[in-house]
Amino acid sequence: MDAMERGQSSPRLPKSRSSKIDDEEDLRVPLIQDKKTGSRAPAVVLGFECLESTAFNGIATNLVLYLHSVLHGSSLASASNVTTWIGTSYLTPVLGAVLADTFWGNYNTILVSLLVYLLGMMLVTFSAFLPTTALDCVAGPSSCHHPVLGSHTVAFAGLYLVAFGSGGVRAALLPFGAEQFDDGNAVDRERKMSFFSWFYVCVDFGMIVSGLFLVWVQQNVSWGLGFGIATACIALAFAGFVLATPMYTRRVPTGTPLKSLCQVVVAACRKAALRVPADAAVLYEVNDKVDQPKIAHTHEFTFLDKAAMVLGSDLEEVVTNVDAAGAAGSWRLCTVTQVEELKILMRLLPIWATSIVLSAAYAQLNTTFVQQGSAMDMRVMSFTIPAASMVSFEVVCVLAWVLVYGSVIVPALRSFSPASGEPSQLRRMGAGRLLMACAMAVAALVEMRRLDAAGSGESISIAWQMPQYFVLAGAEVFCYIAQLEFFYSEAPESMKSMCTSFALLTVALGSYTSSLIYAVVNALTATGGRPGWISDDLDQGHLDYFFWTMAALCALNFVVYSAFARNYQVKTVVS
Repeated sequence: MDAMERGQSSPRLPKSRSSKIDDEEDLRVPLIQDKKTGSRAPAVVLGFECLESTAFNGIATNLVLYLHSVLHGSSLASASNVTTWIGTSYLTPVLGAVLADTFWGNYNTILVSLLVYLLGMMLVTFSAFLPTTALDCVAGPSSCHHPVLGSHTVAFAGLYLVAFGSGGVRAALLPFGAEQFDDGNAVDRERKMSFFSWFYVCVDFGMIVSGLFLVWVQQNVSWGLGFGIATACIALAFAGFVLATPMYTRRVPTGTPLKSLCQVVVAACRKAALRVPADAAVLYEVNDKVDQPKIAHTHEFTFLDKAAMVLGSDLEEVVTNVDAAGAAGSWRLCTVTQVEELKILMRLLPIWATSIVLSAAYAQLNTTFVQQGSAMDMRVMSFTIPAASMVSFEVVCVLAWVLVYGSVIVPALRSFSPASGEPSQLRRMGAGRLLMACAMAVAALVEMRRLDAAGSGESISIAWQMPQYFVLAGAEVFCYIAQLEFFYSEAPESMKSMCTSFALLTVALGSYTSSLIYAVVNALTATGGRPGWISDDLDQGHLDYFFWTMAALCALNFVVYSAFARNYQVKTVVS
């Protein structure tokens, strides 16, 4: 009988044995010496994000109008092209994350992505200076044609280069900024917690600048100048990022994480007939790799623990040929850290899934909220506020929530309960999900008030929407900032960029889910000659019913999330 099945400690494999494959050593890049605490590198990353966000939103905010009015696309085609492009922009971070975690590292991924990004921005800007003529579509849309090197072709080539370039930057920049802090230093740990909040503020800063300044330049001065300013932002970000290279801390890529995960599954299946020992101390772990963090064993998904059980055949293989065991034995025997990395991903999955529902509700910011506002009186005092401009108010509310959270809410909680301090990431995400349900409920109440006024021939002011935008901004701050921080801190060392990109992926999947919800609502309510809840004429529809449905869905999502979050066991690094 094997020593493991007797519950005794098995002989250890040689210390040179590691879960990392020797042939992956060539993937590593030189490691720059760690910088002391107080490094200016995080500030450079935040400034970089301000410029990058300004550039991206300088293209995205007014893109549908550019495609329609300048490139002469139809309203439907222009809207479809924009949604496809934005969806692609939030899917490409997954590719960027694979490159960052497996091959290039965060620094090199950002550098290469910036080159692609800059080239795309230059092409979009160049397209605005090319002559454009209305397309000859007399015979129908299928007869429309574009010159091979015309403004339409150049613009779309640039747009999709921007999509891929921005994807690489999004995947790698936040993990790269977090790498600049020393987790062994108490001051740096505190600064790192605020870094995620300020990073999100920088994202919103770009939205404000592009929405208030670049859009005005594009529509009132020149499209080429507006795009040119956005391109200059990326060029400046690229120059600043390169010049600051000596102050960066750079981590090496650790090889493809998917291979390590597959090794755990294969090794566990090979030992499916064995019984997991009660004492986790007998499970295999490598102790001579001091530069690689070890993760503490947990008692969830115990079937996977079988991958770390040491059998006699494992030892015989090592004795016969240590080098061969280093290359092939990893499919038979995995470390506890490898097993725990897979467990982390399995625990993250339901948390991640609830973020998709949250993002579907958040997508109403640019859709049904705007439609609701367009049916209101847009005059506030002596000003006329377009419905779409209320998004800028939401961004301002986000900045206010960040400042209030850091300067009021956290100090108040610490004074009330010094032991607990700041709420955990899981609690903040839960609060954000609850606030999202409240935001949908407030929107429903406002719509009920608007319908009552419309029934008597009156119109209420668009200022009535401010509460729902304010509550939605609170949900965004509590949820998305904590989510980025949570996914980064919980991610295995070899999957920091990958998990960050998955957190961003929920935005794209949430948009697609929102479109699916629209289709289902329309199919169920627009029947028998009825206009449906979301009607072209909102006075004839029941947008309030839709918002109540979204509020109920968000409340259910909060309950499901709470069940998983309550039992979630956070990662514990033992060395």
